[in-house]
Amino acid sequence: MSNRNNQANKQAARERLRAERERQAKKDKVRRQLIVGGAIVGVLAIAGGVGVAFANMNGDSGGGAAGGDEWAKAQKAKLVKPANTGGANGTTVVIGKKDAKNTLNLFEDPRCPGCANFEQNAGETVEKDIKDGKYKASYHLGTFLDANLKGTGSKNALSALGAALDVSPDAFLKYKFALYSKQYHPDETGPDKFADDSYLLKVADTIPALKGNAAFRKNVTSGTYNRWALEMSNAFNSFKDVTSTPTIKLNDTVLGTDSPQGKVAPSSAAAFTSMVDKALKH
Repeated sequence: MSNRNNQANKQAARERLRAERERQAKKDKVRRQLIVGGAIVGVLAIAGGVGVAFANMNGDSGGGAAGGDEWAKAQKAKLVKPANTGGANGTTVVIGKKDAKNTLNLFEDPRCPGCANFEQNAGETVEKDIKDGKYKASYHLGTFLDANLKGTGSKNALSALGAALDVSPDAFLKYKFALYSKQYHPDETGPDKFADDSYLLKVADTIPALKGNAAFRKNVTSGTYNRWALEMSNAFNSFKDVTSTPTIKLNDTVLGTDSPQGKVAPSSAAAFTSMVDKALKH
């Protein structure tokens, strides 16, 4: 009897040890996933600016569980290009005077906190410089954060930006600036607010050209430019030398301060203007 109890006790102990090892293995797996996930969306707080490094951006074509069906359909939908675009798929978005000698290239993602930081500090300066003919601006908008953070907000916001661009280049600039504003840009760790059309329309109501604009609202809610948003994202992904957002280039010169991760976009209007003036072609 005593021997059988001892054997049973030993067996029970082995089972408890095995179960504990399995639980620990699961915990370790989750911890590794969280660490990797944190690295993917690594936020670099350097020189007052914030940048987001890319990872797995080429695999971003769907939208996860929420909104995935809508974006799967968009991949097969007919391409509708907004007005004021160029190129075969409408992915060339250049705003400014055609005879401007210089081109400012902006690489951004709608959900990117670093892009919001840049726009809040230098966005008005960019808009003024465009109007003054200091340079024309070429916009390259990606959606890699939908894959990294999960959700569809970047794609949805990009589609809405297409609807604004269809109204006018000025409406596009004003709407983009509003989406990146402190008041409306969502925290990257919070809810995916840009995935909600009603939220995008709420922001749009702050722009006179978009407020009450029935055509604009219909294009947002019906996803008229969803396929175009995916084409824009694919075009963004083709720039292999761009590894973080925001990346700001004047002609071929990347503007920013050096860091171990590369150039960090200027974090103030004064710094931006100084870097632009040094890189201008006269």
